[in-house]
Amino acid sequence: MGIFSRLGTLIKSNINDLIQKAEDPEKMLNQVLLDMQQQLVDAKKSVAVAIADEKKLQKQYNVELEKAKEWERKAMVAVRAGDDELARQALGRKQEHEQISSQFQKQWLAQKQAVDKLKDALRILNNKIEEAKRKKNILVARKKRAEAHQQIAQTMHGLSDTSAFDTFDRMSQRIDMLEAEAEASSELAGELSGDSLESKFLALEAGGHGSEDDALLELKAKMGLLQSGTAPEAKQLNAPSASSLTEEDLKELEDLDLSSLDMPDESGKSDAQAGSGKADS
Repeated sequence: MGIFSRLGTLIKSNINDLIQKAEDPEKMLNQVLLDMQQQLVDAKKSVAVAIADEKKLQKQYNVELEKAKEWERKAMVAVRAGDDELARQALGRKQEHEQISSQFQKQWLAQKQAVDKLKDALRILNNKIEEAKRKKNILVARKKRAEAHQQIAQTMHGLSDTSAFDTFDRMSQRIDMLEAEAEASSELAGELSGDSLESKFLALEAGGHGSEDDALLELKAKMGLLQSGTAPEAKQLNAPSASSLTEEDLKELEDLDLSSLDMPDESGKSDAQAGSGKADS
């Protein structure tokens, strides 16, 4: 194969590929319908011309037929007048017009048959165009449905790709890390400002009141089941504190007889100590 032949084949193949890619089924169908409509218009014009010719031949046939009848009437007038020679000439003219009318009749009948065939062909063409319009709508609907299926398939293929979901998971982990870092920063700031220590004491005080152990000890104290070492401690816990004494209680303590207390003498010993010394002597 020569180089020019190969080059020509290459050019034609590329052109055909470009044409095939550029073809839009919907646009092509619309254009085909436009061409068919134009063909129908042209066919109607041709049929109209054929019908006009058929009408013209029919009219000429009728005219020649009327002329033949007219010469026959003139021949009858000549016969009545006794002029046989004139009658023969009139009959000759009549035969001429009959022959011409016969020719026009044949042409007219042939043209009429042709017109009838053209009319049938025109009806068939019109029916095909109407059928093409209906098929065109069906084909366009099928094309759009195919495009929709193709779009859905591409979308499903895109969803089957896990790259997008991996990105979501990665971003979620990153957000979790940011939240953890924010909580750590807040906790560190609280410890540095002393808020954490205060919160610990508040939690300790909240946990110390009304615990189950304290409730159990209180119940055992009421039932008298606490040990000897534990009872005084419990009583001591229940004893009133100095801060809870009123002013009347303090005044009563001041009015007590201080002489009943063991006061030290001049030697620095109390009476009880002196008595114990005498007893020893």
